[in-house]
Amino acid sequence: TLSERILFYTGKIHEIHEVRGKDGVGAIMDSMDLEREKGITIQSAATYAMWGDFNINLIDTPGHVDFTIEVERALRVLDGAILVLCSVSGVQSQSITVDRQMKRYKVPRIAFINKMDRSGANYDRVAAQLKEKLGHHAVKLQYPIGAEDRFQGLIDLLSMKAFYFDGENGENIREEAIPADMLDEAKLRRDEMIEGIANVDDELGEVFLMDPGSITEEQLRAAVRRATIALKMTPVMCGS
Repeated sequence: TLSERILFYTGKIHEIHEVRGKDGVGAIMDSMDLEREKGITIQSAATYAMWGDFNINLIDTPGHVDFTIEVERALRVLDGAILVLCSVSGVQSQSITVDRQMKRYKVPRIAFINKMDRSGANYDRVAAQLKEKLGHHAVKLQYPIGAEDRFQGLIDLLSMKAFYFDGENGENIREEAIPADMLDEAKLRRDEMIEGIANVDDELGEVFLMDPGSITEEQLRAAVRRATIALKMTPVMCGS
């Protein structure tokens, strides 16, 4: 489902189909009849998408534990991975298996907390589970605006802007100032994020000790990239 959205928003495909869609078309990345019937991925599939000047090669691996060898095959060739977690059920047994495989092949990863619009969604709880259950140094780069049926968008703590996704499929991205009632919390979370990054990145750590107020968005982005690639931290993001 996530790879289907990535392909849609990068303009690679022009309509979204669900994995277990009513129309029987099925997701692009699940091409086997059995995958469409069961609504799960069995075989890894690869495609690419363009985002700005970046060419992203996307490999969709199975999440089901029975097909874990397919994950193993894909991980050997990856530059990075997205660990997709459910905002309701959090870190599940399969997440632990895949995480162990990623550590074995030293694959840097981003954690994406999905399904923020489902009832029982809890972003902070799942991010905390990354630390407790998987031992990651998880740093939250985003802060959701509302949750469950009141999930409206997200605040990017790097640029300190709020993003809303309008239109039938959220394809119209609207960038706005952070709502006044959320500004204080956003500032607190930004400080927490900067501290989290500075703890594992020496370059940002030095600036942080000298003058934390002078840290720019460019410095933060560079530090997030360095620390993530060096496997020192896991950036955490969310969406629906």
